[in-house]
Amino acid sequence: MQKKLIAVAVASVLGAPAVALAQTSTVNIYGKITYENIIIDQGRGLPNTDYADNPGGSAIGFRGEEKLGGGLSAWFQCETSADVRGIDHVGLCSRNSAIGFKGAFGNLHFGRWDTPFKRALAPGSVGGVQETGGLGTSFVAWGGSGGTDATIPNNRQRWKRREVGVTYYESPVFRGLQLLAAFTPGNGAIDNGAVDGDANAKPRVWSFGGTYIAGPLGIGLGYERHTEFLVAGPAPGTDLDDRGMSVAVGYTFAGRVRVGGTYLDTKYETGPGRETKRKSWTLGVEWNIAGPHSVSAFYGQAGDSKGNGSGISGGSSGSIPAPGPDTGAKDWSIGYQYAFSKRTVAILGFHLTDNDNHAFYKNGNANTPLFGGEKQKGYGMHVSHSF
Repeated sequence: MQKKLIAVAVASVLGAPAVALAQTSTVNIYGKITYENIIIDQGRGLPNTDYADNPGGSAIGFRGEEKLGGGLSAWFQCETSADVRGIDHVGLCSRNSAIGFKGAFGNLHFGRWDTPFKRALAPGSVGGVQETGGLGTSFVAWGGSGGTDATIPNNRQRWKRREVGVTYYESPVFRGLQLLAAFTPGNGAIDNGAVDGDANAKPRVWSFGGTYIAGPLGIGLGYERHTEFLVAGPAPGTDLDDRGMSVAVGYTFAGRVRVGGTYLDTKYETGPGRETKRKSWTLGVEWNIAGPHSVSAFYGQAGDSKGNGSGISGGSSGSIPAPGPDTGAKDWSIGYQYAFSKRTVAILGFHLTDNDNHAFYKNGNANTPLFGGEKQKGYGMHVSHSF
């Protein structure tokens, strides 16, 4: 009721008839506000620093639904990042946002959304304090997590993507099983043809996933392709593709201890007849000790890059090293959580990224290490409030 009253108040400020809106509107307001302050040791040649961030899904959203009859509904969602630091201000609908139709056939929607591949990794993504930010554990294992734009394209190495312009299908859930599929448009042929040297290039993401959730057990399988993501030359047919396959499993014991793990196998074309391969895995645990007290622990490992290709340039999440020995990394995280209520939580955490001698993976918001084999550390606090 309070959320609907807020919607009425907002509408009245904008000049809409409040009484009419109260009778017809289905719009709800929801959100989550987070704040994180981390001390980061960036390694040799880089300064230690403290960093304020707002990771962990900090957002404000509006969603609504209209019943069309015959079991069919139209719906929308506009979710926008909410930065209480006042540093990064973005436009509306910067997070999961779409317009769609749902019914007995499933759910068909269009907009910006977490890919099926990302959602298929979720059942086993256990134990990390956060996936992004200074305590974030997504960078070594999954190449990062967050917003991407295949039409540019960027962030080839990122496999937990919130992709733009997706056409998305979600099947009905049948005895715990749900199938997911999505693809992005070929905007790049218009937006970037003159820039990347190949007017025929249409960079796309094709993403598929399946999840099985039954009581304490969760399983996810994913497959994703990034097609024509990088141009190797001006001739048609030289655009380069990426491929990823994943398995994720999680299980909750006695309603208090959840364990989970993921496995990711990726391959990147870096030139005609040349490719770089990488495998990674994670294992984590979350334990609700008693009442408001919980602890979590996470371990992730990226294996050595293999193949006859080169390194993969990355965005804010780093990159994939060129093939060779000692090009992997290990990732550790531990956290303590105190729940003041179901909506307000405080976390103390520690995160360590440990590179092999020829690897340059970075810890969350830190700079890329200047030297191979560096360790980067982050420790601090994170608070969140949901509404």
